[in-house]
Amino acid sequence: MPASGNTYITTLKRAHLKWGSHRHTNSRGTVYGEGYLHIPRPIARQFGVYNSNHQSANIVYNCNSIDGFLISETLKASGSSIAGDVYAKQFQGNGNLQLLGDWFNHLNAQVGDRVEITWTSPTDIEIELI
Repeated sequence: MPASGNTYITTLKRAHLKWGSHRHTNSRGTVYGEGYLHIPRPIARQFGVYNSNHQSANIVYNCNSIDGFLISETLKASGSSIAGDVYAKQFQGNGNLQLLGDWFNHLNAQVGDRVEITWTSPTDIEIELI
């Protein structure tokens, strides 16, 4: 489980900003406005950020953005870079895949922008476009 003070920075790519429309799969139709934050596998391993394949792990995190747009929202750690892996590869809105897309839009985030993700407790994170 992540500890207070754990932090990492991710660089936004087109897929992060346009997840629902810039896809390399036909598993579902196009959905505009979706977004996610990448969790590099080494960070997931180091901090203990798991997905639902890990039966006893916390996968839902309370989230605030430094700019005040996101207040007491929830993000879910999900996905895996290897089938069946227990380490999460992304944060997405918990039940709202457009949550981060709305935040990106609010900030006019662009490809190449960087986001800092910081744990303020094992279950709380703050995100900031830097």
